[in-house]
Amino acid sequence: MTHNRHLVDVRLDEASLSAQTADGEHERRVAIFDLLEANSFDVIDGPDGPYALHLSVVDQKLIFDVKLMDGTDVRIFMLSLSPFKRVVRDYFIICESYHQAIRQATPTQIEAIDMGRRGLHNEGSRLLEARLEGKVKLDFDTARRLFTLICALHVRL
Repeated sequence: MTHNRHLVDVRLDEASLSAQTADGEHERRVAIFDLLEANSFDVIDGPDGPYALHLSVVDQKLIFDVKLMDGTDVRIFMLSLSPFKRVVRDYFIICESYHQAIRQATPTQIEAIDMGRRGLHNEGSRLLEARLEGKVKLDFDTARRLFTLICALHVRL
């Protein structure tokens, strides 16, 4: 990773956030923390970073507003949320089952649900990588953390 090809600030548009459970809020905070600790985010044909990212949802479009740290605009990427609807919906269903299972299921049941949860999370992350192809170069761990934040932005799909 080139030193300046990464995110140093990530914000979610408060107006785009829907009501979160305590578990969901915790996952969002952890995803932002982990993302800022280690990420690879390189705007293709853009200036050298580091970058600040503001994520929002407007008219069923996911908005990636990328700036330099001094506030200079780099790029705004708009992605349709439609390709994400099924995987996000399924991810929330399994996350709900997972959080319920933690409280009452056997370790084997929890592990099976968690495997499904991780599989859907990986699917969403690969979809995000594909949708950003040619726009932003990012590693899989960065895509996973960004997918978590995308889920926080459109719980109501």
